Amino acid sequence: MNKAVKNDIPKAGILIIDDDKAFCKMLSVKLKSSGYGTVSVQTIAEGLRTVTEGAFDVVYLDVNLPDGNGLDLLPRLRSIESSPEVIIITGAGKPDGAELAIKCGAWDYIQKGSTLNSMILPLIRALDYRKEKKKSSIPICLERSHIIGDSEAINVSLDRIAKAANSDTNVLITGETGVGKELFAQAIHKNSRRSENNFVVVDCASLPETLIESILFGHKKGAFTGAHENQSGLVKQADGGTLFLDEIGELPLSIQKSFLRVLEDHSFMPIGSSNHIISDFRLIAATNRNLEEMVRSDMFREDLLYRIRAFVIEIPPLRERKSDIINICFHYTRKICEQSGIDIKGFSPEFFEILMSYDWPGNVRELVHMIETAITAAQTEPILHTWHLPVALRAQIASDSMKHSGKTVSPETSVSGDFPPMREVLELTEKQYIQNLLRFTRGNRTVACRISGLSRTSLFIRMKHHNIT
Repeated sequence: MNKAVKNDIPKAGILIIDDDKAFCKMLSVKLKSSGYGTVSVQTIAEGLRTVTEGAFDVVYLDVNLPDGNGLDLLPRLRSIESSPEVIIITGAGKPDGAELAIKCGAWDYIQKGSTLNSMILPLIRALDYRKEKKKSSIPICLERSHIIGDSEAINVSLDRIAKAANSDTNVLITGETGVGKELFAQAIHKNSRRSENNFVVVDCASLPETLIESILFGHKKGAFTGAHENQSGLVKQADGGTLFLDEIGELPLSIQKSFLRVLEDHSFMPIGSSNHIISDFRLIAATNRNLEEMVRSDMFREDLLYRIRAFVIEIPPLRERKSDIINICFHYTRKICEQSGIDIKGFSPEFFEILMSYDWPGNVRELVHMIETAITAAQTEPILHTWHLPVALRAQIASDSMKHSGKTVSPETSVSGDFPPMREVLELTEKQYIQNLLRFTRGNRTVACRISGLSRTSLFIRMKHHNIT
């Protein structure tokens, strides 16, 4: 994009990414007549390059583009510095596509058959929102609570944490088992005004059904057999702080109604008491289950779902943020080695290669367990190699690679953007490895050479090649 185009943004910068040139021209004319500066490109690659070179407020993004699916570009657009609002435009709108777009952070999802005025209305709303957002934005130095990674996916989630921490709204955290839902809940609590008070964890999956009410709400002495003294419940212990209901989908229906009333009034009666107790708690709930599906199956109360999901944070699985694996390995290797009183281990390049080729169904929890296993297997060896990983993991990866090697992918069913040249991937991996290595050793090149197995000259050459200072 040339300088003349860059400067032609008098009111707000609007980028249109659509391969239909006639549509781009029609929309651009309408926008320019309203005083907006517009730029049009026809591919994902051009769009990504253009949006990083300029400061755009809103991006109109088509779904079906010559070099891929526009929805795949959405997280990257939202993660750049200007963080433009994205309005999806498509000639073949589908309910599933609309839902996915909104979940990925799109401002709106519009079909091309709509009138031009109806296509500009979301733009006006988005610009108004950005204007108010700049006025009221409060900078937050986020305490991450051991949430490791700097991928686009995890940064979107961290942004949601910052917003949740700045309010007292009920939060629902969703994600697969092992993604770190409790860590996210802790991060919200630590960054909120309630951080000096209790963070009370309730594992709904392990609550004995006969004792749930007593555990949550407490009881008076003599209320039932075995109640030898007054006992305050977890809800009261969270007074002034945060109540975290982990795996809320496991909460029995018999208790859901009682808890809904507590959530609405923030008052309850312990078992055996006739007096109401007040508890000013903030609720954060988490689940790996589809609560909407449970509502349809009469396994979860719809009214309770509405109350707990005022603000939703969806944590991406590890397979969708593999660029974070190296950072996670460095962090937990240092932590485990320090806790065990042993020298910090290094990594062979093949060790990372095998971790990056696995899909991690158990997510971060499984990865941390694998690191612990490898460190234990290595004993006094200074470098972690692939043979230190569990046999089952290596066998699974070998089996998967054989399955994939027998498949043929036709050009019609593949997207070229998914298969960059191998040289580019190796370059990026090496650069990331060295950056993380130097961060891990706090810039100590002697230790970095010992861990990596590189000579000082080789390390210096690689640093210079990748412009790493």
